[in-house]
Amino acid sequence: MAGIYIHIPFCRQACHYCDFHFSTSMKHKEEMIEALMTEIALRKDEMNGEIVETIYFGGGTPSRLSPQELEQIIGEVYKHHAVAEAIELTIEVNPDDLIEGDPDKLLQEYKAIGVNRLSIGIQSFREEDLKLMNRAHNAGEALKCLETATKYFDNISVDLIYGIPGLSDEAWKQNIETALSFGIPHISSYALTVEPKTALEHFIKKGVIDDPSDDQAARQFDILVEALGKHGFVHYELSNFGNPGYFSINNSAYWQGKKYLGIGPSAHSYDGTTRSWNIASNPKYIKSLQQGELPLERETLTMKDRYNEYLMTGLRTIWGVSIDRIRSEFGPAFSDHLLEQSQAHIREGYLKLEEDEGETLLKTTAKGKFLADGLASDLFLLNLQES
Repeated sequence: MAGIYIHIPFCRQACHYCDFHFSTSMKHKEEMIEALMTEIALRKDEMNGEIVETIYFGGGTPSRLSPQELEQIIGEVYKHHAVAEAIELTIEVNPDDLIEGDPDKLLQEYKAIGVNRLSIGIQSFREEDLKLMNRAHNAGEALKCLETATKYFDNISVDLIYGIPGLSDEAWKQNIETALSFGIPHISSYALTVEPKTALEHFIKKGVIDDPSDDQAARQFDILVEALGKHGFVHYELSNFGNPGYFSINNSAYWQGKKYLGIGPSAHSYDGTTRSWNIASNPKYIKSLQQGELPLERETLTMKDRYNEYLMTGLRTIWGVSIDRIRSEFGPAFSDHLLEQSQAHIREGYLKLEEDEGETLLKTTAKGKFLADGLASDLFLLNLQES
């Protein structure tokens, strides 16, 4: 399979914690849409004829574009690619965009253009959290958004953030229960992190906001895992929980190392051996494509790079890391290194080896799940000579 990610680099306002590429100015919206469509056309051969099974509009905030504008971009994908009949077509939306004007009409128009999955950036149902993060919506709009969205879509994912300064464990439990009360089948949840050069970092340095607590984040992660597990959710990736049949096909492809094409400023692409990324500048991106040039850089991943990336993504998921795949794809030196390096973490109860239909898999335990990224980094191959 192959997937296409389309980055829409516009937001109503800047969230204090966000370091993604976006602009709050919509001044050059039409030129951006034309540039996106041009990039899709110029890169039509990069999929090598593979069937596109997912289209994902991320950002930024894709719901800043109208359904008619999104339809233009979707049409360009269909024009240049073979698209699966049962495609997963996701759009990220913010509550303030969804309920502005006539939400029923907007949601019906999304369905009419082929959108069949919504990813809604709720983040919190608490007014104080939303203000701290400088979200564009309020608590009432978060509730109204879900009340309306669930009338038209069953495949909905909600984003929630934990580890927010001032967010008690009880309030966090209430956030989870509120999302579940709408019958939401998928939840993506992340710890609040302090990214460099964000407003959040500035406010913490100035003492305006408390520094997020690692202990609080770990504790609230455990609360999340327990609560969603009781409601039948599968914890299939470190930050993602879904009812059976509602896993994100698009994101699962990333974590399983499948090909994807990234369209738009700052978007990344991967074809199995090569990674590329577009320039993170709206004016430069538009100008380059107006001149018929792709605004991207490429790098060919070394065997060591691919091995390390497989560890990082694999340990975050329920599928784990296949020792047999490493042996066949990278060589016995790599699999022997991994088995040796993982022994200490296995003894400490953070990792485990499992047999599944004759295949040996390295996975995180319940104790090690929250530490998956750190465990993978510790297992990275740094000095082994490639053969």
